[in-house]
Amino acid sequence: MAIIATFDDWIDCFREWQKDIGYDPSLLGDYKFVTKLGELHSSEVEFGDFKGRSKWERVGQIPNQSIRDALLNLIVYQGDTEFASVEQQRNLLDTAPTDYDLQALTRVNSDEMRHGWQMCYLLVNYFGDSGKLEAQKLLERRAGKGNRLLGSFNEPVNNWLDFFTYTQFVDRDGKFQLTMLSHSAFAPLARSVTAMLKEEFFHMFTGNTGLTRVVRAGKIPVPIIQKYFNKWLSTAYDLFGTDHSSSAQWTYVWGLKGRYDEDQNKEVADKERLNEMARGHYLKECQGLVDNLNKFIPEGQTKLTIPDLKFNRSIGNDAGKPYSRDGRLLSEEEYQRHLAEVLPTAEDERILNEIFKQKDWVLQMN
Repeated sequence: MAIIATFDDWIDCFREWQKDIGYDPSLLGDYKFVTKLGELHSSEVEFGDFKGRSKWERVGQIPNQSIRDALLNLIVYQGDTEFASVEQQRNLLDTAPTDYDLQALTRVNSDEMRHGWQMCYLLVNYFGDSGKLEAQKLLERRAGKGNRLLGSFNEPVNNWLDFFTYTQFVDRDGKFQLTMLSHSAFAPLARSVTAMLKEEFFHMFTGNTGLTRVVRAGKIPVPIIQKYFNKWLSTAYDLFGTDHSSSAQWTYVWGLKGRYDEDQNKEVADKERLNEMARGHYLKECQGLVDNLNKFIPEGQTKLTIPDLKFNRSIGNDAGKPYSRDGRLLSEEEYQRHLAEVLPTAEDERILNEIFKQKDWVLQMN
């Protein structure tokens, strides 16, 4: 890609990215990519050392380079997830089970592209040459090559059960991250993610209704659905970061990223456990969603469950440790056998592909 000097140059690179990943823009119809800005929770910094001061409208107003660097990093990571998700999902466009699902996937993809567009707008227009370079790099990494910044966004999304589970649980993490950023002391970022949140809710709706339609149809064995829950929930736990994270503490102290319930929580923040608290809120919300799905599984049949927080972790205190899906510590040999039993396999995909040939494996959307 050519070196960019303006946001128009970046837009040219964006078109090249669409072409390179094989995404036909005509699928998006008359959708127009634009920047969108929502309302601020407050015009003043809401937490941290600068609480009560006016939020920063320009990078030059930020007190020091360390804060500017941390802010740049937050925007880069958010943008990286948006483009990665499109790369993960684009292979499903030819296999949508219904016209509604194709339209839903296309809308999810267009939203994710726009969210990446929005983050790059901030990088190019507010962060000078370093921002322009990072905006360009966001279009050069690839989920398929495994070089996206967060592990979840290098995982393959091979089929529509993958997609529904992904949008249920990984996009729900996105809601949490955007909500925490919506309280940011950097006003352009806060306005940006407030607008993004309104679109993110459709992604979660797609996942939740998709899984509900799958479970109610009763064609896919619950144990196979469970394996996809194990796959995506365990990697979603990682997205909240490490326990006792010093970077989370600093982004809070500097006012860059708040708590999930920052506008409601009147207690003094436990800055050493910010990631753990957010992950706890997420786990509780996901448990409620799974409980609702279980209402559609007939009595006497296996119910869906949430994997233990220690299972299959890639970061944090339990990274690489051989904990089972229900939290038991196993030997390495036992653990490898266990992973083969509780995560999706090639045989599971073969079974699913046979089921997908039936028209009624997922209920029609009313």
